Amino acid sequence: MSDFTKTRAMFDIPEGMTYLNGNSLGPMPKASPEAMMNFLNNEWRTELIKGWNTKGWFMQPNTLGDRIGKLVGAPEGTIVVSDTLSIKVFQAVGAGLALVPDRKVVLSDTGNFPTDLYMVQGLLKLKEDGFELRTVAPEAVIDAITDEVAVITLTEVDYRTGRKHDMKAIIDKAHSVGAVVVWDLAHSAGAIPVDLAGTDVDFAVGCTYKFLNAGPGGPAFIYVAPRLIETVEPVLSGWYGHEAPFAFDTDYRPMPGKIDRMRIGTPSIASFAILEAALDVWEGVDLNDVRTRSIELMELFIKEVEARCPGVTLTGPRDMNERGSHVSFKFEHGYPCMQALISRKVIGDFRAPDMMRFGITPLFVDEADILRAVDELEDILKTEAYKEERFNIRSAVT
Repeated sequence: MSDFTKTRAMFDIPEGMTYLNGNSLGPMPKASPEAMMNFLNNEWRTELIKGWNTKGWFMQPNTLGDRIGKLVGAPEGTIVVSDTLSIKVFQAVGAGLALVPDRKVVLSDTGNFPTDLYMVQGLLKLKEDGFELRTVAPEAVIDAITDEVAVITLTEVDYRTGRKHDMKAIIDKAHSVGAVVVWDLAHSAGAIPVDLAGTDVDFAVGCTYKFLNAGPGGPAFIYVAPRLIETVEPVLSGWYGHEAPFAFDTDYRPMPGKIDRMRIGTPSIASFAILEAALDVWEGVDLNDVRTRSIELMELFIKEVEARCPGVTLTGPRDMNERGSHVSFKFEHGYPCMQALISRKVIGDFRAPDMMRFGITPLFVDEADILRAVDELEDILKTEAYKEERFNIRSAVT
């Protein structure tokens, strides 16, 4: 049984703060500063270039990938860590297209995170005429999967509404027509149980700075199914993925038969130090327990808001089995209302045009946090505090 009192104590959350934004940026584990100082003082400072061998830096994309794999149902040797999520989306979709060379349609949905769509748009501009990014409503994805489609690229959990795709149903339909699926796990990894091997996923990508708590700009990861790794083509062919990186050949040959071929360039070893500390929090935590607790807290939050906060409307599915681990409410004055909450140390965020978004992360959120957030929201709405001029000034990041 997971001990959430123990995990809560492992995070350095400012006193008096109710943090409901771990779905956007996880809080800092208390072990992070020591991990970074250890890297600076006992690795980089003392080892210098030797650290690639003596401290295992060169293989960290793989060793960290295996640790993440335990959280998303991936066997060892199928995930590598480095780069950004945007880069990994480009890499995975490009590799997927190469597996279905006679088709030119990439299918996604209108609820996908914009950068995923932007990366696909940029990728298709590099190809000859005729390639198409086709987007449909999230609910229409299954019916839109036809034998025209080469690659389906989706974020499993909608970043705005929290709606969760049926991963298995989509994969089964895609495979039945010969299409490849790329899953973005940005709002899944560390939030809900994921079984990449059991659901026969082709490709998956994700970030580590949300529910995995690796800090702003934490590195991304990519998964490739073992059945594909021998034939998949790395469309971004960096020296780290070369068959013999230190032979310094001028022609690229991908690492045969290994996930290493999806490595690109030199990774950020400093960020790996923080990721290592963040993954330590997950030792002894069962994601099924996380999911059960998340549903309990979401149900409490929705119940209290709907009973006490008129004018605020739930968005996304009411069935918790169809939702990830964040809750969004529509409100005409959503932006200033969220700023008013933040001023009272209740931290969520805003997504245009009118959504207030709250992450429900059991590793450090409990019932008291939920009830305090609703208390403050209720008071802000009753007093119309959100009308204050200071809360209506838009910041660069919402």
